[in-house]
Amino acid sequence: MVSPHGIKLAVHLISTYFGDLVSKVCECLLRKGTLSLAQVIRYTELGKQKVSDALLVLIQHNCAQSFTIQQPGGFGEAPKIVTQYMALHDNIIHHMRFPKFLAIVSDEFGQECMEIFEGLLQHGRLSLNQILDRHKDKHRAIVTSGENSTAANVVHENFNKLAQARYIERCHAHEPFLAPEEGDTPAKKRTARSKMGDVPQTLEARALAAAAPMESIRFLVEADTWSNATLDDDSKKNHTTEIVGEKRKQDCLEPIPNKEILWRVNFEEFVRLLRHKCCVSHVTTRMDNVVGIVLSAIFDASRREETKVKMENTVPLPMNTIFEEAMKSEEGRSLTLERVRASLVQLGCELPTLGIDETYSVDLKKIIDQAQAQEVESIVLKKYGREAYRIFRLLSESERLYETDKISSTTFVEKKDALKILFQLWKDDFLHMERLGNEAQKSDILLWKLNKRSLWEQILDDMYHAALNLKLRLVHELEQAKVILRVLKGKTLGDEVLQKRKRVGDKWKVLESSLMILDDAIMLFHDF
Repeated sequence: MVSPHGIKLAVHLISTYFGDLVSKVCECLLRKGTLSLAQVIRYTELGKQKVSDALLVLIQHNCAQSFTIQQPGGFGEAPKIVTQYMALHDNIIHHMRFPKFLAIVSDEFGQECMEIFEGLLQHGRLSLNQILDRHKDKHRAIVTSGENSTAANVVHENFNKLAQARYIERCHAHEPFLAPEEGDTPAKKRTARSKMGDVPQTLEARALAAAAPMESIRFLVEADTWSNATLDDDSKKNHTTEIVGEKRKQDCLEPIPNKEILWRVNFEEFVRLLRHKCCVSHVTTRMDNVVGIVLSAIFDASRREETKVKMENTVPLPMNTIFEEAMKSEEGRSLTLERVRASLVQLGCELPTLGIDETYSVDLKKIIDQAQAQEVESIVLKKYGREAYRIFRLLSESERLYETDKISSTTFVEKKDALKILFQLWKDDFLHMERLGNEAQKSDILLWKLNKRSLWEQILDDMYHAALNLKLRLVHELEQAKVILRVLKGKTLGDEVLQKRKRVGDKWKVLESSLMILDDAIMLFHDF
């Protein structure tokens, strides 16, 4: 379930990138849930062609997923196949993180790989031929006809680097079919039982699982699919007529002929890397630099073996593997085996009783939980003061019911002040309160506990709200900058004018930096 301000932020992002028409359709899907084309038309009161074009834009840019299901027909009618559409909120929010993703690729592979990656961010989905066309169009002035083959090889090599690093992947199936599951009834059509147990699996989760490419081919770059990219221009026109040097518009979102494989950015890999960075940063700040170096080495050594983003524990690794990986970094070359082992103990790993099978696994969930609690504690400190911070910290470290007297004595806060703070935190939905009758004292005993789940959801929604406000302020500042440029057009730039432009630029940098820091906190509570 997406929070209210999470929806508003996503709609704003879509409106900024693709216009009000597409954002209206997207908002309908976010608020109403999975819908058919007819339902979207009815709710949005837009024409069929406009809704279809908007859905194509959302699908093209990985912001929506379509799938088909079988629905029972009317009395005496055969079942019918219906196409459903659902918005992908997480992928929409990822648009806000494109600068972070670009920085990661640029730092690791350089400018040429970044250009390919930037094209996929800009256009959503591209085939290999379209990526080469975009490269030729961008470098048309410096690439002669005789160098086309060399350019194709360079692009192919860089494309392979991105695929091997799992930064890009084959696109999900455009419209997978979900077969009815045994025992499904109209009352249970929204959920199904997973194969692993009795945990309910939503229809949307089933659709995404069905659309995802098999792991064996997810990052596979086939040589024969690339061979089409080296065809001459006349034969290439039979493969694609789309201009990829410009940003895609609604009227050019046609399916690629000849079943060309489409590629897109693998958001999951970047979220995993940013999660690793967050964990390393947290343990470095909380403990010391050596612990951060050791944890970073564990992530580097086990990166290929991670099966999902939110892994609760790292993949078990032998001590020798961890030590060798730590020694690869400049900071880790001076580490000894005992120092690495001591860092693993600091990370909560238990030393094995026998040294024969010395493997270690770090509890990542605990690190993320600590980072989240620390973030909320800082909010409580700023909003309610130091005494409230001590009370909140006590309740967050042990998620059980505490009596008021116990809280007061443990945190060294007067009972009267403690009650006042506790009631304020309870009023703001930070805490859960229970009353126990006490006949001896003729008064109720108040018990307090951290209302963690609802509080974390509230904090996340507040962060979405703050991010939306920052985005709106950035839009306002951009409009102000355009006005200033129009006024100053053709005028001599004096000291006063230069100072004004500098102030606008400085304000823009502060807002963008604040948004990136806030987004780190959003990812901590939602993606990690």
